Amino acid sequence: MYPNVHVVGHPLVQHKLTLMRRKETPTAEFRRLLREIAMLLAYEVTRDLPLTTEKIETPVAPMQAPVLEGKKLCVISILRAGNGLLDGFLDLIPSARVGHIGLYRDPHTLVPVEYYMKVPQDIGERLTVALDPMLATGHSAVAACQRLRDAGATKLRMVSLLSAPEGLKVFCEAHPDVPIYTAAIDDRLNDHAYIVPGLGDAGDRLYGTK
Repeated sequence: MYPNVHVVGHPLVQHKLTLMRRKETPTAEFRRLLREIAMLLAYEVTRDLPLTTEKIETPVAPMQAPVLEGKKLCVISILRAGNGLLDGFLDLIPSARVGHIGLYRDPHTLVPVEYYMKVPQDIGERLTVALDPMLATGHSAVAACQRLRDAGATKLRMVSLLSAPEGLKVFCEAHPDVPIYTAAIDDRLNDHAYIVPGLGDAGDRLYGTK
């Protein structure tokens, strides 16, 4: 296992992931479960955010109370399925800045092709968390993180609901200094670059498309 890979084994994450994997799970429930898991993943990703203190008054007495230090983090959705994780992150961190990167995988070469990108101008001053539910071949995540670095991001983390060993190898070799948080590492990729056993196409199941 790579040292920058963190598998979130929380029982609630694993239970909800099993519900998402079931092929009979309807779109509305799949969407809700992904949002709930995203909140739990966000908790893990942000557990070491720096704190400072500020003076406040409770109804009983004044105190020095802990608050987040520095600028709020930036969350980047890798379109389109990344939006399913984005909602859960914003539920937990509503003041986070948001960026989007649009990538699609060429069906013949499996190479990611960028069609859209917009991120905060001060991304270099913020912890930046990239979101993509499926780390399959790893090429899209590698390309997205490289584009974020090109845009000035210096503190990067990657969040993926499911990962394949092949994708983790590609990602960790390209970005060994970027922590990646995932709920599970599945067995392998099939001939169509789908994660096995996986849960199908996350975007299609999220939005009810084929």
